[in-house]
Amino acid sequence: MRDDELLTVPEVMARLKVGRSTVYDLIRSRRLPSITIGRCRRIPVRAVREYITNELEAAA
Repeated sequence: MRDDELLTVPEVMARLKVGRSTVYDLIRSRRLPSITIGRCRRIPVRAVREYITNELEAAA
């Protein structure tokens, strides 16, 4: 998957194995950057990878 690809909220939910409200909480708290296109929320693949990396580093 390319770094510049955009994911939908359900795709991020599947990747992180979390619910919709958790994804929106991450977006609202700015821990997971996103953009809005029209009425659609999109999250860059790079942002999801960086979030995972940051969480792993914080847990270490």
